[in-house]
Amino acid sequence: ALVVRFLTKRFIGDYEANTGALYSRKFTIDGEQISLQVQDTPFVSLEDDTDTICCQEQINRSIYWADGFVFVYSITDYESFRVLRPLHQHIRRIHPNANIPLLLMANKGDLLRARQVSSKEGLQLASELGGTYCEVSARENCEGVHEAFQQLCQELSRSSGSCNGEKRRGLHLVRPKSPNMQDLKRRLKQALTSKGKSGTTL
Repeated sequence: ALVVRFLTKRFIGDYEANTGALYSRKFTIDGEQISLQVQDTPFVSLEDDTDTICCQEQINRSIYWADGFVFVYSITDYESFRVLRPLHQHIRRIHPNANIPLLLMANKGDLLRARQVSSKEGLQLASELGGTYCEVSARENCEGVHEAFQQLCQELSRSSGSCNGEKRRGLHLVRPKSPNMQDLKRRLKQALTSKGKSGTTL
């Protein structure tokens, strides 16, 4: 929902499960236009009651080529928060020496009565992982979602200007070739069609 909100400024509450599509959009940062590719990865979970993540190979491929990461959890679901530290450890095993920008994004900020993860916990984890923290609502705050992604883009711009491509040296997995905006449009159309049939309006 956050990626759809960021790319289209629309909120779609229910749509088909994410299969790991790649999307692209243009961004202007400090007067310079950049092309941002967003890999909307499948859900990551913990194995049983351990702190080991169950990670699809597609996610590992995305980790190899990513220049930055957005860790998303729901403030109403502590388990979604609990997976972030092991996921970060997994990323550090793949990129042990790279200084890759990280944004910790707490979603569903409009559901305060159902909160299971405090803002303090989110801030503490972001500080521990060396990232920035924001709390947003994909449903109610398009501007907040956009500003969070823009902040990460600014960090990416600074990071790419200082690393001179050295971070990727020696890696053999390549970045996916074509952004899949057609798939996003199809998902939006499907969601709107199903909502129309049920009599729900946006």
